[in-house]
Amino acid sequence: MVRPLGFLVGLGFITALVLAILTTPLSNEANVAHEFHKHPRHLKLASDGIVLPHWDKAQLQRGMQVYKEVCSACHSLHLVAFRDIADLGYTEGQIKTFAKGFQVPSINPDTGEPATRDGLPSDYFPSPYANETAARAANNNALPPDLSLITKAREGGKDYVYSLLTGFQNPPKNLPAELKPGTGLHYNPYFANLNLAMAPPLAPNQVTYADGTKATVDQMSKDVTAFLVWTAEPKLIKRIQVGYAVFFFLLIFTVLTYLSYRNIWADKKH
Repeated sequence: MVRPLGFLVGLGFITALVLAILTTPLSNEANVAHEFHKHPRHLKLASDGIVLPHWDKAQLQRGMQVYKEVCSACHSLHLVAFRDIADLGYTEGQIKTFAKGFQVPSINPDTGEPATRDGLPSDYFPSPYANETAARAANNNALPPDLSLITKAREGGKDYVYSLLTGFQNPPKNLPAELKPGTGLHYNPYFANLNLAMAPPLAPNQVTYADGTKATVDQMSKDVTAFLVWTAEPKLIKRIQVGYAVFFFLLIFTVLTYLSYRNIWADKKH
């Protein structure tokens, strides 16, 4: 009695599964926002590819300046320590001076109350807000993401970040009313739902580069994106170099193995 009952239950389950597959539509309804959404524009950097990639340290330093003077007002970088920027070509004294320009949270040893102090090279880039609630309160209930891994965390990577920073524009005239930006929102076709809580962060000549590079919105976007590529994967170039070393080692080892094989079995018929 148990076996026939089990067979009927299994048959019923398989029948329901087949009917669900055959009756479920394979295509979703068209998303109106998709018609206006744009794919990220490609950003070419010196660190791209596997053929002699390298860090453009001058660009990375400019990008860090853009982050410090513009982006750090809203976005944290909590996975990067001040001492890490030695990889960008800064000396120990410059790193100490740079870190001192930030106020990091601490505890007053005399009272035990929360306090702040000058940053040290061992500290990490501090958050501009005390907590998530304060961050949302200052940004129309939107939470500014941490930028440490942003080029890894977002589909499109560096291309997406660069396109987003340069993509703010007025909504097209044929944009449906339900997709038009509401209060506190800004139209950006590179953002998934077209409307972004972040206002255009960059403006021409917003920073003054020490090397004389003209600070256009496009240039600053490229520079800060390059910097965020580095924060997301600071060992990228070294990893590729190690990969080359391993490849050539295996190539030489393979050749030596083959020659040894030919020498050992030279007098044997195959």
